[in-house]
Amino acid sequence: MLLDYQVALTLKSRNTKTGPIPVSTTTYSTCPDACPLRKNGCYAGNGPLFLFWQKVTDQNVGGSWQAFVDQIAKLKAKTLWRHNQAGDLPGNRVTIDKKALLMLVKANIGKLGFTYTHYDVINNKTNRDLVNQANKDGFTINLSANNIDHADKLKALNVGPVAVVLPSSVQGNQKLTTPNGNKIVVCPATYRDDVSCKSCGLCAMQRDAIVGFPAHGVQVKRADKIAA
Repeated sequence: MLLDYQVALTLKSRNTKTGPIPVSTTTYSTCPDACPLRKNGCYAGNGPLFLFWQKVTDQNVGGSWQAFVDQIAKLKAKTLWRHNQAGDLPGNRVTIDKKALLMLVKANIGKLGFTYTHYDVINNKTNRDLVNQANKDGFTINLSANNIDHADKLKALNVGPVAVVLPSSVQGNQKLTTPNGNKIVVCPATYRDDVSCKSCGLCAMQRDAIVGFPAHGVQVKRADKIAA
C-alpha cells in the first residue's frame, strides 16, 4: 500500500505530560474512520497542538515517512519516544499500511517507541496481525478503547496492551476494573505533576493492566459521551 505520510519529529517535547522525550505528529489523514473521536472530541482537535498538527497536515512542517523513519533509526539505544501526539499509524483510514509500519518497527529496534491506535483490530484481521507482530518486535502499540466494554473486547484479542478513555469524573488514583474484571490503572501523569511519560514509561511496556485516560480537553463533553 505504501503511501507517503507527512510526519514531524520533535526531539524534545515541551509537553509536561510527556516530559522531554521525542514525540512525533502525523498527518490527520491517518486517523481511522473507526475512531469515534475523529472530529468529535479528540484532545488534539483544539489549541496549540491542533495548530501544529494542521501545519503538519498541510505539509508546512515535517517531512516524508522515509525521512521520519531515518530519524528514528538514529535515536540512541533505549530512547523512550512517543509516536503520534496527534495522528495514527500509517494507513488509509481503514487498513494499516504494512510496508510503512514495518519500516518503523525496524527503525525502532533497540529503542523504546510506543504509540496508540484506533484502527479496527476486531473486525480487520490484517490490522490485528500487524499490531500483534509490531508488539512482538518491540514497538509497543496500545489498542485504544472507547470505553471499558470496548476495552474488554480488545484485551481478549491478546495482540497488544490496551488503553481506554475514561469519564472525566475519574480523578486521581482510583481502583477501577472493567466488567470482565480487568484491572485499570489511571495514567499517573493525569493527576500527578511529578510524573510524565519520561518518568513512567508504562505505556511503552507489554503489560496486563489497562491504562485509563480521563476525558480531557476543550471537547471533553463529547469525549465523555463516548467514554460512557
